[in-house]
Order: sequence, then C-alpha cells, then structure tokens
Amino acid sequence: MTDTHGDPENREGPPPTGDDDDRTEGTFLVTAAEESSAVLKNVETGQVHTLSSNPGVEHGDVVEGTVAPDPPMNVSYQLIETESRWSVPIERSPEPPTAHSTELAADQDVGDLTREPRAGTGEVHVLTVPEDDTDDAVADVLGDAEQLRARAARLGVDRVEIRWEPGVVSVRYLP
Repeated sequence: MTDTHGDPENREGPPPTGDDDDRTEGTFLVTAAEESSAVLKNVETGQVHTLSSNPGVEHGDVVEGTVAPDPPMNVSYQLIETESRWSVPIERSPEPPTAHSTELAADQDVGDLTREPRAGTGEVHVLTVPEDDTDDAVADVLGDAEQLRARAARLGVDRVEIRWEPGVVSVRYLP
C-alpha cells in the first residue's frame, strides 16, 4: 500500500481538516452569514464556530452536520458534512392561545412560565403576564429570535408560532 498523503497530486478527496477528535457533530444555528464566512452556534453546548468560508448557509438556518477546525492554527472551521438544513420561521399568529394554553395560564401566577410537550413533536410555552403588558411581552418574545430558533432546533421542529390574548402569551414549537 502506498502512502499518498505526502504528495498533493496523489491525494483523493479534500485535504485533511483536523483529527477526527477535533470534529464536532451536532445541530447548529447560523447566527451570522456573509458571502465569505458564517458563524454557527451549537444549540446543545452553545459553542460558537466561525467558518472560514460560507458553504451556502443563511442567517437563521439550522444545520445538522459536522464542523472541523482549519489547520494549522485551528481558529476557524469548515462545515465538512451536512446531514440536513432548514430554516425556522417565527410566525405571529392572529389566533388566540388554544383553550389548553389558556387553562394552563389560569393555574399560574403572573410572571410564571409553563413548558409542556405537545402531543407528537414539539413543545408549548405559556407565559402569564399582566394584561396591560401583553403587547410588550409579545414584542420581547419576538425580539429573542435567536433563542426561539435555537430551542426549535434542539426540539427538531420546523417553525415557531406566537399566540396571545390579554394576560397570556403562548409560544408553540411545531413540526
């Protein structure tokens, strides 16, 4: 068997990108994207990976894949494998919270948050707020799009829906 790694003309595939131990598999949220680079945040660990090139991802995308450091300095990364990629829209629904969400809120004190799994896939978060502050609470929730998308990615869902009525804000993580 001949070792061809020393001769660049005989290599097969892309150049090695770090040791296998340096590779990180996971689900990543694209927190920034430019034409020449991107920043990925691991939704489980919070570790941030700055890519030295943009493999075609956009801000807000979720990527399941593998990143590896760029040799020799290992300060930037490449997305070397992509298993799946999707975007997570955040929708402000015109519908009020479901009857179940309203019942959950009725059992809470103002300022409480209840998290409950949805039947099937996803999760519902119900926040009880002062009735006069409902619009501000909805704006605060919508203003934290990165966290909404990161949670959606951890849950493996495709979209986030915000519903509200005076005193109740419901965040639904939906397939």
